[in-house]
Amino acid sequence: MTTLRDQLKALGLCHIADGLDDLIALATKKRWGPTEILEHVARLEIEDRSRRSVERRLARARIGRFKPIADFDWAWPKRIDRPAVEAALRLEFLDGAGNVVLVAPQGLGKTNLAKAIAYNAVLAGHSVRFVTAAQMLLDLAAQESARALDQRIRRYLRPALLVVDEIGYLSYDSRNADLLFQIVSRRYEHKSLVLTTNLPFVDWPTVFPNATSATALIDRLVHHADIIAIEGDSYRRRDAEADKKSRRKKAA
Repeated sequence: MTTLRDQLKALGLCHIADGLDDLIALATKKRWGPTEILEHVARLEIEDRSRRSVERRLARARIGRFKPIADFDWAWPKRIDRPAVEAALRLEFLDGAGNVVLVAPQGLGKTNLAKAIAYNAVLAGHSVRFVTAAQMLLDLAAQESARALDQRIRRYLRPALLVVDEIGYLSYDSRNADLLFQIVSRRYEHKSLVLTTNLPFVDWPTVFPNATSATALIDRLVHHADIIAIEGDSYRRRDAEADKKSRRKKAA
């Protein structure tokens, strides 16, 4: 005959099964009745399933490492719209399938902010995918048939939030520009995007094959979008200079 632990696992109550001895000891100590025991079992199982759901969504999101937003130095940039960033972190743009575009030179934390937004979306129960523009376009361009390409595009259409990092760091040929346009246009007014770029929109034609493709892409991005520009000197350069000074002091 199967044990109670085996029966609980067969019902999918694995967390309760693993902690069965502790549960029985606690129920005995507190002299719980049947209703109290069932309430405790339900609460434990819901908490465990919620935790595992977050872990699965985080794994699929591929956000990677980032600094907590509590450590972000708001005073360093010369220009940053903090209320707009905090609204994005509260995911207000998701309700209307809006977009967020973070525009900043290298080293000012736009990728970190994008990852923080993605992380908050995962915690809020949304499906998320984080990818650099180069990774996504390389993945799409590698598909050898129209059917395979359509199936792969659907992977980037499926998440409630798609975060595309580092647009503008590399020049795009006509093929890559078309693939990026397909992703943006097919998500347009259906699901949200967060994009980071080192270029103001006026400079996008310099990395796209022609001004028309850049204009069409920008038109769909900025409609229903919060454009957050960050200006200033690089955090990384500041930290590198601070480390250099520290090493000099130690050497002295």
